[in-house]
Amino acid sequence: MKKSYAIKVPIRYAQKINLIIKSNNLKNINYKIKKNEKFIYYPIKNIKYLNNNKLEFLKGVKYYKILRTGFEEQEKKIKSYKENLDLPNNLKKYLPTSYDIIGKIALIKLPTQLIEYKKNIGESILKSKKNIETVCIIKPVEGELRTRKIKIIAGKKQTKTIHKEFGLTYFVDVKDTYFSPRLANERKRISELIKPSETVVDMFTGVAPFAVMIAKYSKAKIIYAIDKNKKAISLAQKNIKINKVVDKITLFNNDSKNIKKILEKENVFADRIIMNLPLLSHNFFTHALDIISKNCVIHYYIIIKDNEIETTIKNLKKIAKIKNVNITSYNTNKIKSYSPREFYMGIDITVKKK
Repeated sequence: MKKSYAIKVPIRYAQKINLIIKSNNLKNINYKIKKNEKFIYYPIKNIKYLNNNKLEFLKGVKYYKILRTGFEEQEKKIKSYKENLDLPNNLKKYLPTSYDIIGKIALIKLPTQLIEYKKNIGESILKSKKNIETVCIIKPVEGELRTRKIKIIAGKKQTKTIHKEFGLTYFVDVKDTYFSPRLANERKRISELIKPSETVVDMFTGVAPFAVMIAKYSKAKIIYAIDKNKKAISLAQKNIKINKVVDKITLFNNDSKNIKKILEKENVFADRIIMNLPLLSHNFFTHALDIISKNCVIHYYIIIKDNEIETTIKNLKKIAKIKNVNITSYNTNKIKSYSPREFYMGIDITVKKK
């Protein structure tokens, strides 16, 4: 307990006094407010202009008193994990400026220079974010199953968590499935582009964040969601159920190279296709063109440098020409940085059968 100047008032005046303190920037943020059954005590700054125990702005407030009393100290809020990190000065420049938070798990990429200090970094992240329970070092996503090597460096030994965005709930396993919280706005953007009665195909659905978002916030007729990863499909089933969109999404645990056969059995073509497999999407573009309706929009995701966009579009146009399809228009959308010179980019491609 430490002493501070305080304003003591009956509890019935608490709201009025609180507004006065805020508007006059009087609160001593180092201490917690305290109260009992009758009175509330607001810690205020050391005011040099106290005049006979009265302050001008408290005129009209009855039964207040200014005094010095003891308060509990307020816990200092840490804005960044870097603030309370003990690290040699020559290594601080290597600290990542950001990391991903999925549910109660933080995922961070560390350069080799900082591996020796991974435990300290993990503990610092836990202290800076009260809602985080686990901190993991991650490696880049690999392969069509989109999994990555992770190592828990602080907190609980868990890789499964529950993530929430835009009122939706997702079960995620950061070790065995892919999920990016940084795509939340992109998922919402796509859902707002969907026209009524569209048939949507999500070729690499993972735990189904795109599919669920579209099902919940658009008037799509149906969403066909495919993924090769059995564990991802298992979690996708839970996500579809918990978000109450079972009637709008059909799941397939299959390779998207088989998408033509899958949709032939359903006797449908796609009005819109999601291709969120940025490192390998080019291997599947021809398969996406096999399932398009007469006019279709393909949301094609890729990791790319600025000066490679035109070449990428030229290559996609060559593939489309072989399939007797025209790319009539496209627009690009930088979503996030992937490396100092590369971006995670979405390309909205409008295609039409000749």
